[in-house]
Amino acid sequence: MIRLHLHLLSDSTGETLENIAKAGLAQFEGVETIKHFWPMVRSQGHLDRILLEIAQRPGLVIFTLVNNDIRTRLESRCHALGLPSVSALDPVIDALSQLLGQQALARPGRQHILDAAYYARVEAIQYTIAHDDGIASEDWEEADIILTGVSRSSKTPTSIYLANRGYKVANVPLVVESPPPPSFYALVHPLIVGLTTSPERLVQIRRNRLLSLNQSPETAYVDHEKVAAELSFARRIFSDQGWPVIDVTRRSIEETAAAIINLVNERSAKEEAK
Repeated sequence: MIRLHLHLLSDSTGETLENIAKAGLAQFEGVETIKHFWPMVRSQGHLDRILLEIAQRPGLVIFTLVNNDIRTRLESRCHALGLPSVSALDPVIDALSQLLGQQALARPGRQHILDAAYYARVEAIQYTIAHDDGIASEDWEEADIILTGVSRSSKTPTSIYLANRGYKVANVPLVVESPPPPSFYALVHPLIVGLTTSPERLVQIRRNRLLSLNQSPETAYVDHEKVAAELSFARRIFSDQGWPVIDVTRRSIEETAAAIINLVNERSAKEEAK
């Protein structure tokens, strides 16, 4: 097991760096990573205090700093310590600058300016939380996306992920004994997407859920034949309604969400072409 100290310095919140680091680390195994987050680095005095910590815990330094004096000081000190330092956004900004024929605006955290898109995302998150697990059916027509499927088919986490991308999402469980209201099948605005998975995977997820709640892991809820029947029931509804279906068996939440966003974009392109 390799142990790595990873120092993430940003003149803003550090969200961009965290995502970049997460994506990079996912490509390696056998690494114990100790992350050190240093957000809102906007003065040399602040940087100097951080450099003392970095010297005590040497490792890889990744940064997004637009102030030239601060970043030069950081790079110089890292060089003196023999530590690698990487400016995460430089290649992207340089390529955009060349293509657009413009110099980048050196404004810390510019991507986090509170604009209409930010408030739309907040509204989407609020809507999604308020319409989890079949709640508030009278408002489903307002949704951009509705996810449906049997219990534990990743509807809620996928909904929250999509909400963070700005989509209003409701999720509706399909239960044999308690089907959705008739109004569900008459919705026009939202894109309804069916989520399915393999019976084996679903049984495993449900059993783990019961164990986490200190409940018996041997009930009808995890009976293989009944689970398979539930999934067949859901697939028949998907087919009858002509809804797109995504199998989440081997997909991460991010991959499922990306596939759903592609469906949304395809639908919008078809509507614009009419």
